[in-house]
Amino acid sequence: MSKQRDIVIPAESVRPIPQEAFDWYDAYAHGLMDRRTFMHKLGTLTALGYSTGFLTAALMPDYVKAAQVSFNHPRIIATYSTFPAPKGHGRGRGYLVVPQDLQGQAPAVLVVHENRGLNPYIEDVARRLALQGYVAFAPDALYSLGGYPGNDDEGRAMQSSLERPKIEEDFIAAAHFLKRHELTTDKLGAVGFCFGGYIVNLLAATLGDELDAGVPFYGTPAAEALHGNIRAPLQLHFAGNDDRVNATWPDYEASLKAADVEYTAYVYEGVNHGFHNDSTARYAKDEAELAWSRTLQFFDKHLS
Repeated sequence: MSKQRDIVIPAESVRPIPQEAFDWYDAYAHGLMDRRTFMHKLGTLTALGYSTGFLTAALMPDYVKAAQVSFNHPRIIATYSTFPAPKGHGRGRGYLVVPQDLQGQAPAVLVVHENRGLNPYIEDVARRLALQGYVAFAPDALYSLGGYPGNDDEGRAMQSSLERPKIEEDFIAAAHFLKRHELTTDKLGAVGFCFGGYIVNLLAATLGDELDAGVPFYGTPAAEALHGNIRAPLQLHFAGNDDRVNATWPDYEASLKAADVEYTAYVYEGVNHGFHNDSTARYAKDEAELAWSRTLQFFDKHLS
């Protein structure tokens, strides 16, 4: 007779991660806290029954989870393309994904990564858009340094070593490249996350009528002096537990109203910065899926 074996699940794996851990990770991920301080602060939570190993594993990305669409999905074709960026780093490179059954041309969407280079999560977002019939292009700000290194900590350090104005010019050049690509119509959208949300706001403020729709996820605005140049309709997504980014919204909203910009802003209460990223514990499935469905509806309205 076999004996029944009880399965013991560690308490830390079923209890919610304390909000402080998310806040510390956000500060660390955005250069407001060094790694030593971040790890020390996580260590203070051991008194509550959490191990540092569990917390770091939960907070750091696990890109195996970020593969909603396989890179070899039969309905897409994914390649890498380079483009000229004379005002940036001279040349850029990005992940180009097109629908397998594309006949002629399709609307384009630029996909902009966070502050750590073109990681697997952002590539997956590009594939999701291609499944919806768009030509998606996700540039890598780290191309001049050899590209995303496969590690977010190293990628973050690499991106912070680059001159911000040159990175911005790389993305402006990428938008022009995509807008004029032989596979795309004259309709261009952009979606970005965190740093990428800032870049979408910047593109809206610099491209004028060349951008047809912008969707920044938890992104800060471009310089205030540029706000009057915005012509594209915007759909903005904010996390409720994101004081750093949300503090910039009232003034930005006032600028959008003054410039008579068409916009809609959504705040998802109780979720953290990065809630759309399905590779970490910050991921909020219901809110992420709702925000993404709104994004697709927005692009369908303005790019089709």
